[in-house]
Amino acid sequence: MKSKSAGTPASNVELRNEDPVTGEPGSHPMGTGLGAALGGALAGAVSGTLAGPVGTVVGTIAGGVAGAYAGKAIAENVDPTVESAYWRGAYEDRPYYSDDYSYEDYEPAYRSGWKTYEPDMNWKERESSAKMRWESEGGATTMTWDQAKLASEDAYGRINERAGNKPR
Repeated sequence: MKSKSAGTPASNVELRNEDPVTGEPGSHPMGTGLGAALGGALAGAVSGTLAGPVGTVVGTIAGGVAGAYAGKAIAENVDPTVESAYWRGAYEDRPYYSDDYSYEDYEPAYRSGWKTYEPDMNWKERESSAKMRWESEGGATTMTWDQAKLASEDAYGRINERAGNKPR
């Protein structure tokens, strides 16, 4: 992964989401973990019902592996490089756009939207997480949350639609 050197703008840093074990780009531990937990719980419950305690353990392991792959596949739909490039080209055409702000001002809002995406959760359920991420990544230094949240919600909605979900 390229490191950010002093004076290097954040937009010039390559975003690869490297896997901590293999170093391969495209690691999505949150999506993988979420999928593992949900898949493992479901499979464990079903197996436990059919085969008792041993079935619960075996089902949880098998479900965890399958769920991890499913969660990783969903999360991999969120490529920060692709999202950043998309919003850089589209932000001026959005209804909330103000020429008082550059893309660099809007970027933390977009990033907070796509990074807080969770399958099967709507924007209202994730807005407070998006706001906390936006604040922690410096968004509050250039605009208020009221000015930024429509951009964040827009980015969240884009990922939701790309994941095949209806807008909510």
